[in-house]
Amino acid sequence: MTEQTGSELKGKVAIVTGAGRMRGIGRGTATVLARMGAHVVVTGTGRDPASYPQDEKDAGWRDIHSTAEQIEAFGVRALPLVSNVADQEDVQKMIDATVTEFGRLDIMVNNAAAPYGNDRVSVMDMQTDVFKSIVDVKLMGTFYACKAAATQMVRQGEGGRIVNLSSTMGKSGRANTSAYNAANFAVDGFTQALSKEIGDHNITVNSVCPGLIETSRLDPMGRTDRWDARLAEIPMRRAGTGEEVGELIGFLCSQRAAYITGQSINVNGGVITER
Repeated sequence: MTEQTGSELKGKVAIVTGAGRMRGIGRGTATVLARMGAHVVVTGTGRDPASYPQDEKDAGWRDIHSTAEQIEAFGVRALPLVSNVADQEDVQKMIDATVTEFGRLDIMVNNAAAPYGNDRVSVMDMQTDVFKSIVDVKLMGTFYACKAAATQMVRQGEGGRIVNLSSTMGKSGRANTSAYNAANFAVDGFTQALSKEIGDHNITVNSVCPGLIETSRLDPMGRTDRWDARLAEIPMRRAGTGEEVGELIGFLCSQRAAYITGQSINVNGGVITER
């Protein structure tokens, strides 16, 4: 059954990385963009189905292929791709495959992040390869995709939208999150610099900084005392959803946000209110 589709992004082509999880910002964003009329390329790492959380197994979830089905339910086209954003050649292949399939690229959403877990230790206990892996995916992956996407958008000469997923961890440091803090602070600074470089091409570049979001990526945290302690810090006393983050991203990709660039916008229930 085809759902109601808007026309705000009709004819636009978007890429959303890290969009294979059923409970995730990537899937939420991809479906928002599809609802607004865009064709959407979704990428994932090719997760082993044995590693899926139980709710995905119960639902018969098929990673990026299930996300693609939800996109196509809006009457637009989807292209699921397995891609490693930490590999520059793989990222270029992702851009090339998008242009081959759709003829253009208008929107780049850099959402992919390394798994939550073994980086959440003190600096003194941090393994160098673990720290590097966080930076490789979050920061270098964002750089590779922005470079390739911006080059394509400038070549097309019709403007574009780039949205980089950062975090409240890119605004405020926390103990035992040094790698994630470093990567996300860097993403925000990179976003500001790139926005000034390509603004005259009518390409906006913004970052979105989610707080605590109900996603399967955070399942290793559990939903007991640690989770409740994080909720208690939030004025709204709840976690956000992938769709709520996706709605902000959808706005930033629309014509309504044509004069917004170089910003790092919080979506966190009020837990952090500074710039």
